[in-house]
Amino acid sequence: MPDPDFKIIALDGGAASGKSSTSRGVAKRLNYLYVNSGAHYRTMTYFMLEAGINHRSDEEIQAALDKLTLSTQVEGNSSIMHINGEACAGEIITSPEINANVSLFAAKRPIRSFLLEFQRAQVEVAREHNFKGIIMEGRDIGTVIFPDANFKFFLSASAGVREERREREGQTDLVVQRDTLDAKRTTAPFVPADHSIRINTDTLDLQEVIDLVTGIILTGRVPGTITTQPFSKDDTPSASES
Repeated sequence: MPDPDFKIIALDGGAASGKSSTSRGVAKRLNYLYVNSGAHYRTMTYFMLEAGINHRSDEEIQAALDKLTLSTQVEGNSSIMHINGEACAGEIITSPEINANVSLFAAKRPIRSFLLEFQRAQVEVAREHNFKGIIMEGRDIGTVIFPDANFKFFLSASAGVREERREREGQTDLVVQRDTLDAKRTTAPFVPADHSIRINTDTLDLQEVIDLVTGIILTGRVPGTITTQPFSKDDTPSASES
């Protein structure tokens, strides 16, 4: 019998806003399945580039997708996407080439449609492995993948802070440029979900953010310093926030 207390958590945010580290920390603390949707698009980008697919051609992309089969492997409390039985991780999908192309392929409707069912099916993967819930992080989790999630979080940070974080990680990633491209795409644009819980991580360390998110999930109470509000047309990720 399914656990009636099973929770679905959507956590969105810009590059280097802290969403991956926060999601992993919350998942570990609460025994949730952790799913990194960004890794799905990076892995897909890697396969498309390896196949010589032009990101401007929906026909080429769809023909390539027709040859792909997706599956899930659970490692610890993390969900790993396999394409035709293979997984890509680490430096392979965080290379400068992938960073430069991931927003281009992620904007394509055929790719997003192809991944949608797989991403939503991660809830059943979590249940089958007896996790207490699932936390998926990305850029359209609260708006498209799980619009009815129990909790929807949106992390933001200033451009300067995010660039510094990438430098400390030893990565070359144009975070502001990627966010701008993703916010302008016509398919599943990168915007905060309505009534998402907004957390700016500029002055918070990782453990403070994990504590804050975990506390909200466990108690259902949002601190008075944090507000939830409907999305407005002017409330898009920009160079100064998200």
